Formats: sequence, structure tokens, C-alpha cells
Amino acid sequence: MMFRLYSGIRLQWLQLLWVAALIFAGGVQQAGLNTGGGMIIRSHYHRPSYTFPNGGRTLFPRYRLVALYGTPDVPVLGALGQQPLKASIARAKQLAAQYQPLIAEHVLPAMEIIATVASGTPEDNGSYSYPVDRGKLLSWIIAAEQNGVYVVLDLQPGREDFLSQAQRLKALLEYPNVGLALDPEWRLTPQQVPLEQIGSVNIGEVNKTAAWLAALAQQHKLPQKLFLLHEFRTSMLPERSRLDTAYPELAYVVQMDGQGTQPQKLDTWNGIMADPPQNIRFGWKNFYEKDVPMRSPGATMQLTPPPWYISYQ
Repeated sequence: MMFRLYSGIRLQWLQLLWVAALIFAGGVQQAGLNTGGGMIIRSHYHRPSYTFPNGGRTLFPRYRLVALYGTPDVPVLGALGQQPLKASIARAKQLAAQYQPLIAEHVLPAMEIIATVASGTPEDNGSYSYPVDRGKLLSWIIAAEQNGVYVVLDLQPGREDFLSQAQRLKALLEYPNVGLALDPEWRLTPQQVPLEQIGSVNIGEVNKTAAWLAALAQQHKLPQKLFLLHEFRTSMLPERSRLDTAYPELAYVVQMDGQGTQPQKLDTWNGIMADPPQNIRFGWKNFYEKDVPMRSPGATMQLTPPPWYISYQ
């Protein structure tokens, strides 16, 4: 359940020293980010020469991604929160390593971090969604980049819209190893609350968010960014055929993130893959506790077509 389970945690002194070291090293540029502790951090050093760990500045078709999913320090929201930062990076790398013998492309380890969490209470702005501490997200992003790990910031917006939440994460999305995921399950109307229904999003809102993210990447000469859409019911992305996939700055993935028995998941997989827009690749999610049974890496790559993005929750 994506309910608020902990109060905001201030950026700890070690994270502050870390960020301060980057600032004094001249690596931080003008774009404000409020960490939530009263300190403004400027966004990352722009490096047009940045390449992904196995070379290149585009994700597909050179890479497939294997990700650990969740949010820091909250085990109930996924495997990523079951251990500290350093151990999460190691676990993501271990997962990716299991896939490399099965795949011709380079497997890029990743962490999909829930950056805005659907809440059981309205929150101060009435959105039923709360942000994870920005300073904490920054420390995870920096550590991931230093270790060759990609980061996907996942949005569960409640009654807010995806574009507004993404724009508040602008300074983080300017990092070259950071992409964006939209989870329509948690996109609500003004009358809805989480867990009483499966949400959905208008395709126009998705296209506006994609256009903004592509413009951000182009403006700052960033490498291609993953643009991930979660879907386990076709009702979550109505009019998906109108998805604008024309931006070369974005690598588009629709991820089937349903849970259950393998026959149930295969039925959902086949339904989600029907009549896709152009320039779309597909992803799959494995659930440690909810799948019966969970697929092995070998079985996961035997799906037709083999997924380009695989996450573990």
C-alpha cells in the first residue's frame, strides 16, 4: 500500500558534507533545489560529454535495464527500501549481473525510486500525495551516478498532475543518469482517494510531460532519458494510441506492472502489448511476494518480446 508511513527526514550531516564538497569543487550549476531543510542546492554540473557506462548517449537499443524498485528507508514500498543506499546499489548491480549472460545488449543496473508517494491522507495541499525528501533523493542520485547505476524517479501524483510534480523535480532530472516514470494507477480525480479505485491519466497530460522532459534534455544537452509509463489495465492509459513518441531525447517504455499468478500476468502482458504506439518498448515487473511464483531471470527473458526494462518490487 502506497500510504504515508513515515514523517519527513531532514538531510543528515553526511549528505550535507557530500553536497558541499561538490559545490566547492565547482561541479554544481544554477538551478534551484530546496532540500526541505532550508538549504538550496543547485543542480548538477552539465557535461555534454557524459556517456552511459558502456558508452553512448542513447539507451536503446544499446542497453536493457534491470531495476530495484521502492523508496529509501521504507521497506513496505518495495525492495529498494529494505537496505541502506550502498547496499541498494550493490543489490541493483547483483540483479543486473544475473541478466547479462542472457542478453546481448549491455544490462544497465537501475533504481526506480518513488519520488512522490500516494498517501492515505490529503496532505497540506489536498493532493493525497507527498514528496520524498529532495536532499535524500539527491544523495541517492549522486551515489548511483558514481557507481554506474541509472535512476528513474517515479511519480504517484494523487490529485495533482504529472507535469506539475515533474517540474518540481527539474533540478534532479537535469542529472544525466535520471529518467522519469509516470504511474497512472495513482492519478486521481478531485473526488477520488487512493486504493478505492485504479486511477487513470489523460493522454494529453502524458504528452505535455513528455514534451517538457524532452525539452529539458535538449536544453541542457543531456543524454537520452527513460520515459516510463506503468500500465496493467488499458483503462489506465486511455487513448494510448495518441501517445507522442516523436522525441529522440526520450526512450519510451510501457511497463506491465501487474501482479499475481503467471497465467494472470501473461494475460495482462498480452493485453498491454496489443496495438502499441510507434517507438515503444515494453517492460515487466517481478514481485518478490505477490507473484505466484516469481519468474527467474531466464523465464523473464523468455517473454515475447523480451522486455527492455525489468524491475523488482
